[in-house]
Amino acid sequence: MGLFHSNKEKHLWFLALLVVAVIFSSLFLGLPFLELLANQNIQAALFVAGMLLTAILIIYDGTRNKAGNKLFGVYLGLVAVYLMLFLRLGLAERSHLIEYSVLAIFVFRALTERYKNNSKPLKSALLAFLITCIIGGIDEMLQLFLPNRVFDTEDIIFNCFAALAAISSSLFLRWARKKFKKT
Repeated sequence: MGLFHSNKEKHLWFLALLVVAVIFSSLFLGLPFLELLANQNIQAALFVAGMLLTAILIIYDGTRNKAGNKLFGVYLGLVAVYLMLFLRLGLAERSHLIEYSVLAIFVFRALTERYKNNSKPLKSALLAFLITCIIGGIDEMLQLFLPNRVFDTEDIIFNCFAALAAISSSLFLRWARKKFKKT
């Protein structure tokens, strides 16, 4: 057996790597790009678009098999929780939340695909959390060597929090789907 167990797993790892590339490229392009988009309305629109796409990804990941309209309230509740969280955060933390939530979901799905015959999704969830936290740590460590960037341990913690929130939301939606499917 090769490096990947299926084409789907290979595709998911490619997407995760693409997200990592975008995150790391922002170390160099972030400030010039932000200066180009100094208009706060443009920044707000891009942030809202990113949040909507992240929410759609998390909901899709947790609900790939339909369980009916019974889960609609669960979906709304999760969206409301994320929305309130976003409102409390500053712009830098919001971008971390988007980036590391998406990365965590792709890594989680790739690991779930790899271990799909294993009935323990928590193994994939824990490993995805650890991988995402390590990447978040590397992201911050690189900033030690870059001018105009600052190493911040709080960012590492926040990256891990974003991964935890995304993976636990996905696990919760999967659990709810199975629970409501039985009723």
